Amino acid sequence: MSPVAKKAAKKTPAKTTASPDKKTGFSDDEKAAMKAYAQELKAQARADRTREDGEREVLAAIAAMPESDRVIAARVHALVKAHAPVLVPRTWYGMPAYSKDDKVVCFFKDAQKFKDRYATFGFNDKAMLDDGAMWPTAFALTTMNADVEKRIAVLLKKALG
Repeated sequence: MSPVAKKAAKKTPAKTTASPDKKTGFSDDEKAAMKAYAQELKAQARADRTREDGEREVLAAIAAMPESDRVIAARVHALVKAHAPVLVPRTWYGMPAYSKDDKVVCFFKDAQKFKDRYATFGFNDKAMLDDGAMWPTAFALTTMNADVEKRIAVLLKKALG
């Protein structure tokens, strides 16, 4: 290797630093959700896990929510039990969720989970909500009333196919 080539190979590119405004990595809330999910996976791996265990975990997650979200989450939980009894309650990333064949079909995310401005009732790809080439999979919830309850009941029935 020529002396010029050696000198060029030794040079390293200038280091760039991230702007102090830009965040890198996961937020504390995201890290907490991942940690909760890892604990959930360990708990679900136990052979003695029952539907009642999942119910207890969901009720504990709901109880830990702020009052406004707790009221909505409790009503969503009751609606899922009434209109989709085949779904098994469990937690998913620390959120109340409901699964079929060990796959999460729907979940409730309280507004405080990731500091959002509203709670969300969402569905995963296991839900049969397909409607053409595009369809909604998550719904903002700011309050619970009879109209919202009817819409959730319809979504749950559709999700199960």
